[in-house]
Amino acid sequence: MTASSFKAPITANELARHLGVSRRDFLRSTAGLALGTALMGGSPFVHGQAAAKKRKVIVITFGGGARDQETFAPEGQENIPYMLQELAPQSSFFTQVMNQGILGHYVATASLATLNNFSAIPPEHPTVFEYFRKDLNRPSSSTWVVAPSNGFNRIGESDYRSYGSGLGAKVILPKHLLSAATSKAPADYSHLLRDNYETPLYTPQIGGGEFELQQMEQILKLSVDDFMTHARTVSSPDELSVYIAERLMKQESPNLLWITMHDIDIAHSGAYSLYIDAIRRTDRLCAELWKAVQAEPEYAGNTTMFILPDFGRDADGDAGGNGFQHHRTGDAASRTTWMMALGTGVREGTVYDRPLQSIDLVPTLGAIMGFSPKLSQGKPIHELL
Repeated sequence: MTASSFKAPITANELARHLGVSRRDFLRSTAGLALGTALMGGSPFVHGQAAAKKRKVIVITFGGGARDQETFAPEGQENIPYMLQELAPQSSFFTQVMNQGILGHYVATASLATLNNFSAIPPEHPTVFEYFRKDLNRPSSSTWVVAPSNGFNRIGESDYRSYGSGLGAKVILPKHLLSAATSKAPADYSHLLRDNYETPLYTPQIGGGEFELQQMEQILKLSVDDFMTHARTVSSPDELSVYIAERLMKQESPNLLWITMHDIDIAHSGAYSLYIDAIRRTDRLCAELWKAVQAEPEYAGNTTMFILPDFGRDADGDAGGNGFQHHRTGDAASRTTWMMALGTGVREGTVYDRPLQSIDLVPTLGAIMGFSPKLSQGKPIHELL
């Protein structure tokens, strides 16, 4: 082999860049997004104390991980019609968001809300919810987390000394509520109660100050009987989570609402058809939540919504992985994700392909809402400020 014929292997950064550019070109041709640049300046946010006090932020994790060939690529576009036709044209879309942490669902979602990873123990560093409440002196009703799995029960607050207990978000685990409500007849709801697709024998124990069943009627104005009746009409845990989130928006109107989707994690079962169904369902639920924002007077016109995956999934060609089924290799396909921002202060119909880190989310939320995430390692996304 001659020196001129030798080709160096493609680096992970080059593969990530390729994924970002591919998403960018796909969105420009399919959804009509314009290419954004740093020269465009900041977002059209209205700054000021009065505006910041009214501002609402909703974060949705497109949880479970999905690859481009099933989503933002020509062969995957049929699975995300709502994102392509309704949400993307209203959004600023970032095509290259890197997750450099551990690729597990509890830990990856946690790293979006703070700078460390955790599962069954509280995070060591302050969460975005604690920064928000302490810096702005907000009540406990101002920030909530809706998560499908018991493994997220500690996401609300850290054990950091100057933050921690009493300063975090309230956490609602709809599966936990449903399990308590249906203790006499769980078989009727078994499809909504499975807690962990990746390691089915591991079910994290509930602990801490999570939302209690007896509070459901008081806060959400929802009786146990009505909750169970609605549960019979849904086909997945994420549909139940969205139902609870919409009740929260109507009754509590939190300023910072975090919703973790998890249906796509069914991919670990190895059933490709169920994985595709979950992507299509999550696409629809994201659009449903955005419509709920527009319909609620407390949210319409002053809400910014972020949608981003916790990570991707393994590429088919990686010998060390299992393709769509898992996210074990740490390759570019599993680490390079995307983020969509819609609503107040967002430059609509714009796509950006510069590299970002997933941990840039918390500093960005701080800059938008007026709090300082002092220990965060990310950087604010200037295109949204």
